[in-house]
Amino acid sequence: MNIKRIGIDIAKNVFQLHGVDADEKTVLIKKLSRIQFIPYILLNISQDCIIAMESCGGSHHWARRLTKAGYTVKLIPAQYVKPYVKRNKNDANDAAAICEASSRPGMSFVPIKTVEQQDIQALHRIRSELVRQRTAKVNQIRGLATEYGLVAPQQIGSLRKSIPLWLEDGENELSDLFRGVLQQLSDQLNYLDEQLGTFENKIKTLAKESKAAIRLQTLPGVGPLTATALIAAIGDGKQFKNGRYLAAWLGLTPRQHSSGGRDTLLGISKAGDSYLRTLLVHGARSVISNAKNKSDRISQWVQKLAESRHHNVVTIALANKNARIAWALLTKEQMYQAG
Repeated sequence: MNIKRIGIDIAKNVFQLHGVDADEKTVLIKKLSRIQFIPYILLNISQDCIIAMESCGGSHHWARRLTKAGYTVKLIPAQYVKPYVKRNKNDANDAAAICEASSRPGMSFVPIKTVEQQDIQALHRIRSELVRQRTAKVNQIRGLATEYGLVAPQQIGSLRKSIPLWLEDGENELSDLFRGVLQQLSDQLNYLDEQLGTFENKIKTLAKESKAAIRLQTLPGVGPLTATALIAAIGDGKQFKNGRYLAAWLGLTPRQHSSGGRDTLLGISKAGDSYLRTLLVHGARSVISNAKNKSDRISQWVQKLAESRHHNVVTIALANKNARIAWALLTKEQMYQAG
């Protein structure tokens, strides 16, 4: 078989292949098990064949294995594959859609992540989940304590200080049963704090060891969390034509609703990685809150913009600027120069 391009729909145990020749004629439709997948490719598919897969769970693993074997692998975002699915959705149609989408000249592809990038991403995903669990635990404690007339200030630190006082107070009418429950909830909160601190320390250690992360941290508003999250998401950033493309990918640019030559810009698109965008926005807020006491170029730009724009607009504008500067620091391998 002279196969020019193969689209592969991957799953946990079933792999559907759809191959076409140089005339775009279908020459291969085959279903393989997980064990059969790699041996079949190595024995029956030439290395001149382009292999396309949807960017999903496990796709980066298989892409690395096939790339190591000498194949050209392209990963396509799932939302770009969907328009090419014909009629009903099934594995065969999905594989055909992936094969068709990969042939489009203007198609955007996902860079294959390295193992190091996925290690960093795993740390961030676990940290994000721990933050979510801690927030849920704090809300649960507050809600239960409110039913007994106990209210703590908003900050988590204030709640931590209040719980021992509630447990020691013999006049707050807490039952022995609920005192035991409250102690268990406090222990669970402390455990989540310890786990969160452990993973944040691991991230900070990686940020100190990575040259790219060190360069990124010279940018105001970018700390160990944001620097490592950027590296995990975009690597060296060379898949983007310039910094504006990165900012648009992060959802930090306006959505368009233009027609008939008339440009209509709406709010930011909020596309891309919401976790990374959140880190950049929080970093921008930190820079803005300290801008009045500084005279560097970005601080002066922020102060001037704040005179005529809403605080939130200034925050997004600075996050956008930081994303573009971060792209330059990664691609040019330079330190940030405040001047």
